Amino acid sequence: MRAILPRLRRTGLVLAASVVAFASVARAEDPPQPRSETAAPAGQKGGRAGNAQGATQAAPSAGEPHRLPPDTTTKQTLELPGRTLNFAATAGSIRVFDGKGEPAADIAYTSYQLDGADRATRPVTFLFNGGPGASSAWLQFGAAGPWRLPLDGDALSPSASPEVKPNAETWLDFTDLVFIDPVSTGYSRFVASGDDARKSFYSVDGDVNAIALVIRRWLEKHDRLTSPKYVAGESYGGIRGPKVVRQMQLQHGVGVKGLILVSPLLDFREFTGTSLLQYVATLPSYVAVAREAKGPVKRADLADVEAYARGEFLADLVKGEADKEATNRLADKVAALTGIDQAVSRRLAGRFDVGEFRREFDRKNGKVTGRYDASVRGFDPYPDSSSSRFGDPSGDALQAPLTSAAVDVLSRKLNWKPDGSYEVLNGTVEGHWDFGRGINPPQSVSELRQILATDAKLNVLVAHGLFDLATPYFGTKRVLDQLPAFVTQRVKFVVYPGGHMFYSQGGSRQAFRSEVERLIRE
Repeated sequence: MRAILPRLRRTGLVLAASVVAFASVARAEDPPQPRSETAAPAGQKGGRAGNAQGATQAAPSAGEPHRLPPDTTTKQTLELPGRTLNFAATAGSIRVFDGKGEPAADIAYTSYQLDGADRATRPVTFLFNGGPGASSAWLQFGAAGPWRLPLDGDALSPSASPEVKPNAETWLDFTDLVFIDPVSTGYSRFVASGDDARKSFYSVDGDVNAIALVIRRWLEKHDRLTSPKYVAGESYGGIRGPKVVRQMQLQHGVGVKGLILVSPLLDFREFTGTSLLQYVATLPSYVAVAREAKGPVKRADLADVEAYARGEFLADLVKGEADKEATNRLADKVAALTGIDQAVSRRLAGRFDVGEFRREFDRKNGKVTGRYDASVRGFDPYPDSSSSRFGDPSGDALQAPLTSAAVDVLSRKLNWKPDGSYEVLNGTVEGHWDFGRGINPPQSVSELRQILATDAKLNVLVAHGLFDLATPYFGTKRVLDQLPAFVTQRVKFVVYPGGHMFYSQGGSRQAFRSEVERLIRE
């Protein structure tokens, strides 16, 4: 979850090579450690607090106050419609060392491995969210994990119950799952002190190197190097995903069969500076929000808007505001498509940035739309202010129940109880992130081309929500349309009703699960 487009627009930060800053960590091999995830006796469920049958732990290390607890494995049973899943759930961490062999960070993970499967042939999928600064809780408890927290409707409230339910759409039927929390998210934490450690991990390439290293170490630790491997990333995970796969191919000797990108950001360039393409990317989602207010909308219902956005709309944009006729034509068309007042559209020359659209769309009722899901409305806390001072009704409301749900599952169901706070969304990470200081903003399209060219058997699934204004689907479609012809049969693009976390809607979650299963089983 969570892309950082507004911050990049404000600061103009761009990407340069930061490999040197983190190369020592990427090269480091954490020394072999005794296995601490010994399987529990068969048939035992992971219990509630005080009922830890089936849980195993290694003896804790002495003298390391910053270290996370030893890995814990519990036996779990999940009753779902038409099936029962028995699996081992492991909550733990992998330590990453720097080039001097000194501990740098403990990276937390939660894994779910189905009982009775052949480890040599059983697929395993590694999942992470974005931010930078987001834990993997969004994908784990919203889409793919064995338990799900309702994330829409009446549940969209800070005071909503954090109790999770069995997830009928879990991916565990067809792949084992490993959810990774980058450093400073979830319970992952620095072991080393000082600014050097932070700078190493809080960078585009340093972050990728750490995640790739953790994936390889998990595979070694759990005897899964021969398993078919998949990587799934959400939001800024679109930057991470292709880069991680490329690192696995080149640096870690590990091939990846499939890449799943959820509401991804692949290229910051169209969202920075004065790029006109940002308006092309967002227009279809603006219109989807307007039409959804009158009834259900699918992507097929937006064919006319997509054609207009890439055709006459772009042509009038390029002519510039000096061409009054073109500007008024564009502004009036945008007003007609979105329902926003024509005078407002003309004042803005039809060029609505995301914040302006969110406020103007339902301003007459004193409401703003969500950024992650613009079909969600919330009250503007300062409706009469000349400046925008509102949060995100589709995202802010989720942080409290999602945090509580993650802590409850880890401590009560999985019997893993670190000290400190669980960071579902850590703004400090984003605030200190190093995007580099070169002339090119961050992008992963180069790595996407390279991994597809290197491995002719690699397939990619890209999924978006119609009402997502954080990473608009049409922006990704434009990027994918520029890929060479030889990859077109191996990159599938799907769009569902919903926002950034489109999987919060039942129908979209079910359809997306079917696509993921098809990718992994083929």
